[in-house]
Amino acid sequence: TQNKFEQAAVAIFIAMVLDALDGRVARMTNTQSAFGAEYDSLADMASFGLAPALVMYEWSLNSLVDVSYVLGKLGWLGAFLFAACGALRLARFNVRASNTDKRYFQGLPSPAAAALVIGFVWACHDNGIAGETVNLVSLPLIVFAGLLMVSNISFYSFKDIGFHNKVPFFAMLI
Repeated sequence: TQNKFEQAAVAIFIAMVLDALDGRVARMTNTQSAFGAEYDSLADMASFGLAPALVMYEWSLNSLVDVSYVLGKLGWLGAFLFAACGALRLARFNVRASNTDKRYFQGLPSPAAAALVIGFVWACHDNGIAGETVNLVSLPLIVFAGLLMVSNISFYSFKDIGFHNKVPFFAMLI
């Protein structure tokens, strides 16, 4: 809310890195618990649901109010839809976590959806593009990312890739 969009984007991307590590560290140290899993989902909701929605709204979507009252409400609704879809995505993941194929996610994972939204904000901000000039792109983007989270589309999880053996140099480059 202080127009520090680049710092917000960096913080969300750092949260993505830490989110990728927390579950692995808990499994490696044999400290995983049901409480930890639920707490992780709460942190994911804040980091990958609410934060990207707020950043996108403050950066671009709130300027729709200046265009018209109806478009202003659509900007607010788009940000809310993203956050709500993030919550639904995490709830569905938690309910189905024990009996699904671990190689695939149903619906776009919330960190990936956040990366899509925040990556757009960060790229535009770094290139000097003001949010109000691309608000008619921002709105469909955040709605699309939100709906992908609750879709039935399968996304590969990369969880079955093992790094315990030697990894060829070519694979590391890729």
